[in-house]
Amino acid sequence: MDKLVIEGGPRLSGEVTVSGAKNASLPILAATLLTDERMEIRNVPDVADVRTMLKILQALGVEAVKDGDRVTTRPTPKRQWLAPYKLVSTMRASICVLGPLLGRLRKAQVSMPGGCIIGPRPIDLHIKGIEALGARVKIEHGYVHATAGSLRGSTVYLGGPCGSSVLATANTMMAATLAQGRTVIENAACEPEVVDLADCLVAMGAKIHGQRTHVIEIEGVKALHGARYTIIPDRVEAGTYLLAAAMTRGHLFIKNGRAEHLGAVIDKLREAGVQVTSANGGLKVDAPRGALRPVNVTTLPYPGFPTDLQAQMMALMTITDGLSVITEKIYPERFMHISELNRMGAYVFLEGASGIVRGVRALSGAPVMASDLRASAALVLAGLVAEQRTDIARVYHLDRGYDGMERKLEQLGARIWREKA
Repeated sequence: MDKLVIEGGPRLSGEVTVSGAKNASLPILAATLLTDERMEIRNVPDVADVRTMLKILQALGVEAVKDGDRVTTRPTPKRQWLAPYKLVSTMRASICVLGPLLGRLRKAQVSMPGGCIIGPRPIDLHIKGIEALGARVKIEHGYVHATAGSLRGSTVYLGGPCGSSVLATANTMMAATLAQGRTVIENAACEPEVVDLADCLVAMGAKIHGQRTHVIEIEGVKALHGARYTIIPDRVEAGTYLLAAAMTRGHLFIKNGRAEHLGAVIDKLREAGVQVTSANGGLKVDAPRGALRPVNVTTLPYPGFPTDLQAQMMALMTITDGLSVITEKIYPERFMHISELNRMGAYVFLEGASGIVRGVRALSGAPVMASDLRASAALVLAGLVAEQRTDIARVYHLDRGYDGMERKLEQLGARIWREKA
């Protein structure tokens, strides 16, 4: 098992290239199950979750080969509808094979998903979406069993207690592309990753409208064809490097960073005193040498502040001059990183679904442990500015979602390397 070692201090500077979006790649790879023809997906990041999804596709009877940032898929005659526990249990997003399996084969058996431990994430909205299309669903022995003689378009409201669901929207939309008639998804998620999936499905011959809004309309077609498609840049990775530059008081050009995907994050950074501008196909970030101002943040569905950058934002707030409040509205229990940040000298305490942060003069290096994907990124950012050495265990979480993070940070001047734990 690997660990990351960081010696804090250097200011980050230079240019970093953002890889393809992990959270867009996974449902788009799942969408290849909807066609009997060859697909070519480009700008796919080299992360563990993508490798897991490729194994799931192969288990379902699809030839899936990754060459650099390109994945090619082609279904074989041995199509399967069972997504096994061994693979699905490691990754929450693997549930997104449910919709395309049901749409194409009219049958799916998918293990209940696993992934990061960030609080309850039920799949009731996924089930609601496919049941509205006529699927019969039961959960037995840890598996979701879904069957349908035929799928028919319907109107379904996918609102949950924490807002719309990205993966439930994706599953319902994929199944609806091959349903008879018109489907309307109300309170649909409109995150860039949902739009990217919809645009890929349109390239495959689907008829979809409204994917940039909370009402998505799908007119079912008889079949989808193969296509070539390029994944959008990863907004969470771009946001992580924005925050890394702010923490180290650095100057970065983030190639492929898109301001239109990160409006809430850029707004909060500017409020804290960091300059962020769009330039030449990316984002330029300049952080002042002096103290940054504390800001209050509430995570919300897009276009609100993303929950996947909450932990990294908290890391930044630990070294600002004052008091800040970070409230989690998407996953109210997503605060496993607080105890580890406090081990590094931060002063953070939990009050309900809010982390109260009192900024300190400096963080100190310490042995810490990553609890989930985004918490691991927050600990890396903290290590970049901490005095002396930080050892981060369980970095396999980081490898699930960041393409070569330590390599990219090293090229920007960070003292970071990987060791066997």
